[in-house]
Amino acid sequence: MTSQTKEHDDGAVIADGVDEEPVESNRRLYEGRTYLLVSLVATVYAAFHMAALNGLSISELTGGAVVIPFLPTFPMETWNFRIVHIAGALALGFLLFSGTRFAPDDRQGGGALFTGAAMILMLPALFALGMALSFSVEISGGVMWNGIDERIRFNETWLFGAPLMAATVGAIALSWFDRRPRGAINPLDLVLAVCGVAVAAYLITIYGTLMRNSTGTPFAPIGISIAAVAGALLIMELTRRVAGMALVVISLVFLVYVFTGQHLPGFLNSPAISWQRFFSQVYTDAGILGPTTAVSSTYIILFIIFAAFLQASKVGDYFVNFAFAAAGRARGGPAKVAIFASGLMGMINGTSAGNVVATGSLTIPLMKKVGYHKKTAGAIEAAASTGGQIMPPIMGAGAFIMAEITGIPYTDIAVAALIPAVLYFVSIYFMVDFEAAKLGMRGMREDELPKFRDMVRRVFLFIPIIILIYALFQGYSVIRAGTLATAAAAVVSWFTPYRMGLRSIVKAFNIAGVMSIQIIAVCACAGIIVGVISLTGVGARFSNLLLGLAEASQLLALVFAMCIAILLGMGMPTTAAYAVAASVVAPGLVELGIQPLVAHFFVFYFAVVSAITPPVALASYAAAGVSGANPMETSVASFKIGIAAFVVPFMFFYNSALLMEAHTLEIIRAFLTAMLGVFLLASGVQGWFFGKKTVWFLRAALIGTALVLIEGSVITDVIGIGMAVLVFFVQRVIKPKEGLSIRVRGAD
Repeated sequence: MTSQTKEHDDGAVIADGVDEEPVESNRRLYEGRTYLLVSLVATVYAAFHMAALNGLSISELTGGAVVIPFLPTFPMETWNFRIVHIAGALALGFLLFSGTRFAPDDRQGGGALFTGAAMILMLPALFALGMALSFSVEISGGVMWNGIDERIRFNETWLFGAPLMAATVGAIALSWFDRRPRGAINPLDLVLAVCGVAVAAYLITIYGTLMRNSTGTPFAPIGISIAAVAGALLIMELTRRVAGMALVVISLVFLVYVFTGQHLPGFLNSPAISWQRFFSQVYTDAGILGPTTAVSSTYIILFIIFAAFLQASKVGDYFVNFAFAAAGRARGGPAKVAIFASGLMGMINGTSAGNVVATGSLTIPLMKKVGYHKKTAGAIEAAASTGGQIMPPIMGAGAFIMAEITGIPYTDIAVAALIPAVLYFVSIYFMVDFEAAKLGMRGMREDELPKFRDMVRRVFLFIPIIILIYALFQGYSVIRAGTLATAAAAVVSWFTPYRMGLRSIVKAFNIAGVMSIQIIAVCACAGIIVGVISLTGVGARFSNLLLGLAEASQLLALVFAMCIAILLGMGMPTTAAYAVAASVVAPGLVELGIQPLVAHFFVFYFAVVSAITPPVALASYAAAGVSGANPMETSVASFKIGIAAFVVPFMFFYNSALLMEAHTLEIIRAFLTAMLGVFLLASGVQGWFFGKKTVWFLRAALIGTALVLIEGSVITDVIGIGMAVLVFFVQRVIKPKEGLSIRVRGAD
């Protein structure tokens, strides 16, 4: 369901449903018992994470009165928890997302041929699962598992691995062609779900033995490598279904590089690696189970549950209505609302494109109504929604991955993100405001807006966000703070018409289970790339390349790092884009002597803005779908509107005070001059300065002044301010006419 508006009797535009997740074109919509069954799986999956993260169990909660056999003991062993996390997402994802287009509703089934093939493939899938369980029985009976014993090797290869690969490859390939009605389960996807469970059962069994320490060596059981191949195929197939081909293609390129790197020249040359050695290590914490899955299995899914509880209590609607009441009267009102609403929604929303669809389906039509071109309306929403990914406290999960990779406390990262986030949104605000001024736009009438006093009465809906921030800065763990905020969201709902009872809480967990699939698949797929970088050493060689560039020019090295981060992020969700760029680019920047926090923020910022960078700009494409404009034109326009965002990382590189890395007075000075810099840059790009259009040479001077202010030293700040005063003097006193040109005469 997409967002919509309701008009009250007094004509006010009221947001309704903006925080409901859009239904993807390939998501199945079940009914009846099938819907209840799949919803139960999603609910249990999300609730399992909440219980595991908080160490809850039914036995402990009931004081030992209720003991249910076969339930896991919390807290779970780390690798086992991450394996179950991925396996659950695979099973749920294959049940919910189709591998191809749907058949017309009046066509029943996908044909006897595909159904028969699915039944045949189910046999080896179940056989492989049974063998994995039999290995567990053997090990518990005292068998010392190893990768050398001929009997064990035969069983793993032919009785577990061969059936598993046959079922996995066969079901994936056939699922691309088997079209079913939208409300029907595809038997081939059931086969893939069983294969995912078989991979998890085997890995949990073997990683519980000493063979866990043999990964990446010739002594590792071959079953680990085969299970990892099947697991990687399943992860990439689910990623294709939920996030498109971009990340899958990049993963395949990296996988091909593993086995061809020894033939490549220069810094791309890597030692020869056998398939068995590589895959025995890629499904460990050096790859798929590494930092990306560590974050998705803890912080990300926790905050998805938090967002689902906020959605159930209609907090997203309140955020957008609050933004309308606060900014709707300003010139170009809906565009200003898009900025405020996207910033608020970005605090709880995980993706740029999701933020665009949520708030844009309300703000874009209203922007078009007050006079913005459909291309510009979509571009403003795309740029504003992208900024939500750098807005604390959630930051599209990027902050959590940064904390995991760098070891820097999450609270330090959230504090450091504050000024760059403000600069981003201020720059978008100036661009939008100057565009509205040039076009002579008005704001929305008061009778078209929600009443501000009504919004103030419901300001208590911010309490869950406030509790989250307060708990984090009081030293609570992220998990405890997120749990408290989730509970607060349920309590706050009791003071609204949308009170959360048991049914609503179950529904919220169901929503969270479904919402989590995309980000979990993306993080696991990014883990494959991280594993390649780790095992081939290409990251270290890239660092050496940056060091070589820095000897010529540090600025050149930074520009090169920027281009690589944007290139890696094109077509990928923010979380995956940052995870990959952090593995490839950030270590090189650290080698240059840049502080880890600055280096990772530099990379993260550009991974985020890749969503509005042509030619592959996911947020812009999503906005074009809502506005009806040309996607490429929208992406170019969003790049222009967000142009100041491409300057901000260089600002905090040259002046780390913008990341709160200085004393208070220095931070204030850096912030004020940076604000002046983005104001002047927006003025130059838009050609509007202090209430008047500016001629071309003053626009160039304004942009040049903004660039002078980037370095952040006292001398450059004084020069920049002096140049700004000079431009102001020329604009107001000399008053050059619009269209003024310099006449050039030739010899003729």
